Amino acid sequence: MRQRGFTLIELLVALVILTLLSVAGYRGLDAVLQTRERVSAETRKWQHLAFFFARMNQDIAQAVQRPVRDEDGAIVRAAWLGNAVTVGENDAELVFTRAGIPDQGAALQAPQRIGYRLEQGAIVMLRWPSLDQPPRVKPVRYPVLEGVREFKLRYLDRDGIWQLQWQYPTDPTRLPVATEVTLTLVSGETITRLFALQ
Repeated sequence: MRQRGFTLIELLVALVILTLLSVAGYRGLDAVLQTRERVSAETRKWQHLAFFFARMNQDIAQAVQRPVRDEDGAIVRAAWLGNAVTVGENDAELVFTRAGIPDQGAALQAPQRIGYRLEQGAIVMLRWPSLDQPPRVKPVRYPVLEGVREFKLRYLDRDGIWQLQWQYPTDPTRLPVATEVTLTLVSGETITRLFALQ
């Protein structure tokens, strides 16, 4: 009896089919991995946004009516300052006094002067070492959210009117009723949150 094996044509056909299946499998696996990377990146982005808004909400909810003295010692800065445009290096779109955090170390238990500003595509939190600022003191900077193109704020006064900036020289203890924060991300999304003050 003669033994019969595969012909060269049958082997070539089998190799072509195996190659096609391998290419299809590789493309499918590559698509799954790319989708997983995109989903992970989106998840991280929304987690960072949630953390930023939770932190800002906590800070704003703890705002207190405590004006501070400037570096010059004589000029009183209001308890809440909302600037439409930042001018100086240590200026911010939003600067206010907040109550201390009781369960933290001694440095954070006292009231704090903090601010939020947009700086090179990131929201940066500024924290001054003391309320009444000695000469030439600079705030410590903490980046809290990256990938931001625009950072806009509005302030609701007691009459129900939205203000684009908040500065009351006649009453430095006055706080807004609420603050609206609008972020435009570099990816194009615009997110708006409203924070009520206690």
